[in-house]
Amino acid sequence: MTAIPLEIHLPVLPCRGGPDLARRLFSPLGWSVAAEPVELDPAFPEWGASPYVDLRLTGTLRLADALAQLYVLLPVLDDAKHYWVSGDEVDKLVRSGGAWLAGHPERDLITTRYLAHQRGFAAEALARLTELDDRPAEEADGVGKSGEPGGAGHDAGDRRLPSLAEQRRAAIMAELRAAGAARVVDLGCGEGSLLRTLLAEPAFTEIVGVDVAARALRVATSRLRLDQLAERQRARISLLHGSATYADPRLAGYDAIVLSEVVEHVDPPRLPALAAAVFGTARPATVLMTTPNAEYNVRWETLPAGERRHPDHRFEWTRAEFAGWAGAVAGEHGYAVRYVPVGPADPEVGAPTQLAVFTRGNEVGN
Repeated sequence: MTAIPLEIHLPVLPCRGGPDLARRLFSPLGWSVAAEPVELDPAFPEWGASPYVDLRLTGTLRLADALAQLYVLLPVLDDAKHYWVSGDEVDKLVRSGGAWLAGHPERDLITTRYLAHQRGFAAEALARLTELDDRPAEEADGVGKSGEPGGAGHDAGDRRLPSLAEQRRAAIMAELRAAGAARVVDLGCGEGSLLRTLLAEPAFTEIVGVDVAARALRVATSRLRLDQLAERQRARISLLHGSATYADPRLAGYDAIVLSEVVEHVDPPRLPALAAAVFGTARPATVLMTTPNAEYNVRWETLPAGERRHPDHRFEWTRAEFAGWAGAVAGEHGYAVRYVPVGPADPEVGAPTQLAVFTRGNEVGN
């Protein structure tokens, strides 16, 4: 499904928070927002505004994404659920909003209002969304990470412990430094969390972010403030529209390609195409790939049994399944591969994230 130009007009929309709240909820999602208060009676302007707004949204999005956003945000604007809220609503919220809500600047407000201000449900939803949140630490809201696998929330000094997303980035950066990589591609870069970390280190002289979603690239451009960078910094980074499953000659010759939490979003029949594009056509010296460890899901207290961590995941591999796939790909394309656990390791089910380090032409032990 591709993004298309859309215009949505809701002339009389209940909005407890007024036009400003409507803009705060929809603008971060790529919409141009026109919101005006609706007067109680135009004949009597002294009566003031009603609790309704005239809302017009314009943007280029996938229709499915737009509908999911409206499904979540319209009752949030109303802030008056007209039916009994049960635990099922948490699953509905994560399923409909997980792809965009985790990093939304108004995540807490949206979650709280959607779940009718029921603190227990809101805490459960925020814990599950935390795993999906790839915002850098300085942009996070400081909510405790007690619901995250292995997270204890705060230590005795009330310093926020690193989220699993932050631990992933740290592991990736350590491997890139160890490999001596200077020219790096973040394939499936999303909204630019890893790009920001790469940009902060001068040793990475050329940084390329690639994503299939044009909206994600627009958000990355904004978050990285590319238009405000000094000329020398701006020359180090570029963003490209592309896919991990299509051979792209533009990506050939780089020192390293990173696929962080990407492979599980690919339909299984397309995995051979991904392997051919990355290890065959692009063929960097180093490939770093992270993906969830499905075995660890049983340690995630708020994740219902049998469900995946993200509604868009096509699959989640066990450690043996990931090693089997990665080993076969490495052997076919002339790479060695080793595995690094990321996050707190459990003696029975391993770590929550598994990282494969592929090295071309070198013998690296597992």
